[in-house]
Amino acid sequence: MILLSPIRRTVFGLAAAALILSALPAFGSDDRWRFDLENGAVFSGYNNIAIPGDTGTRFSLSRDFKTEAGYFYRLRLTWRLSARHSLSVLYAPLKLAASGVSPFPIRFFGANFPAGAPVNGSFMFNSYRLTYRYDFVSGEKWTLGVGFTAKIRDAAVGLESGTTSAKKTNVGFVPLLNARVERRFSPKFGLLLEADALAAPQGRAEDVLFAALFRISPALTLKAGYRFVEGGADNAEVYNFTFIHYASIGLLIDF
Repeated sequence: MILLSPIRRTVFGLAAAALILSALPAFGSDDRWRFDLENGAVFSGYNNIAIPGDTGTRFSLSRDFKTEAGYFYRLRLTWRLSARHSLSVLYAPLKLAASGVSPFPIRFFGANFPAGAPVNGSFMFNSYRLTYRYDFVSGEKWTLGVGFTAKIRDAAVGLESGTTSAKKTNVGFVPLLNARVERRFSPKFGLLLEADALAAPQGRAEDVLFAALFRISPALTLKAGYRFVEGGADNAEVYNFTFIHYASIGLLIDF
């Protein structure tokens, strides 16, 4: 019996769903809802941390320790209010695990981890978003839209070594600007650029997707591409700047 990894099982599941849904009757042009399922592999770029930001030791979960590649999924439901106006909700959980031997003494959130100690680290960054977008261009070949995103982040960074452990959690609100550019080269193929981003003195955040779109049926589109999430903050409470890479594949289902 061949055992499949969670990523391979999901890819095969998406392929099976595509075959089944492509055989369904076509939906009408007045479809008001879109369900967006995105998943794949996630890899850590830089992940630089110091907690507290002014007195904690600065270290990297990706350079000083080894962060394993992980699996991710994101779920979005979009309601088309009209031909140009839309409202969507997004659930995007993320968790990465790191491990290694501390290369130097680390003071993290009130706990001390000596040099040479085996350390397990965790990085969580769950995102909940509500987005309004207005498509000021909505034609046969181009869709260009801008809007606003209200984001709730549920973040946590933790270190553990033997009986010593510490975890910093943070839940906060982040306003972002939203943009979407879609170019359709034929009824079956197009390219997509989609982003939530904003920079301010308190920090910055960018979530950007570059993807190819393959329409399987009037109700179903396959998307595949590259996503990155980058950003962070530098203040007395926390210093953390992170770059995360996503190899993404997903389905867009209109109904």
